[in-house]
Amino acid sequence: MPRFAANLTHLWAELPYLDRFDAAAEAGFEAVEVLFPYDVPAPETQKALRRNGLQMVLLNAPGPNYTGGARGFAAQPGGERRFDYDMRRATRYAQALGAGIIHVMSGDGSGPEARATMIDNLRRATDNLPEGLCLTLEPLNVGINPGYFMSDFNLAADIIDAVDAPNLGLQYDSYHAQVITGDALGTFQAMRPLIRHIQIGDAPDRCPPGKGEIDFPALFDAIDASGYDGWVSAEYTPAARTESGLAWMR
Repeated sequence: MPRFAANLTHLWAELPYLDRFDAAAEAGFEAVEVLFPYDVPAPETQKALRRNGLQMVLLNAPGPNYTGGARGFAAQPGGERRFDYDMRRATRYAQALGAGIIHVMSGDGSGPEARATMIDNLRRATDNLPEGLCLTLEPLNVGINPGYFMSDFNLAADIIDAVDAPNLGLQYDSYHAQVITGDALGTFQAMRPLIRHIQIGDAPDRCPPGKGEIDFPALFDAIDASGYDGWVSAEYTPAARTESGLAWMR
């Protein structure tokens, strides 16, 4: 079986933020990810990680813009300076929390200009990224993210190829893969050479694994057979209390 991590933005959402780390450790997780940890001072999150012996895997960029302006999304022309600022901030948080992966969100957009902007932004970001960190791109389905630029696996592969940096890869999410392509397993197998991080949720409504359309035993077997040795993060919406929906781990 793969090594499972808990996405604490989605799991144990009924608990205060810092208490979620305790719940994850008690449930048997050894690693966690938090999409936007920026609202809590990094030392507080550090303490929650350390007291539970947890590894932080991933966070998203950009974080909130507390000035009220737009966030520096990667595919939005004219936002290059904001993008660079947000990447520096995300990098500081990732280093403070020990997270090795930063998911770079594209924001809304379409067409050649958005593609060119994202490629240029990612080239600068990968050039300036400290050693030990990796950036990922994750295709998100437009059903729940209308207008989102990075909504296709072939587009992600195209941009990763164009940037051509060793510290940039693909983030595969089984829920989004199933909704976008109708074949989560086939998409994993086709995209495996580019994949640096995996997240799981069932489709069509991001429910717990085993409650929807995806054949998770087959997917887990494929992950194991592929030689992937990173974390597989549970990112789904629990049906009730999080603890009651963890049978898929066994």
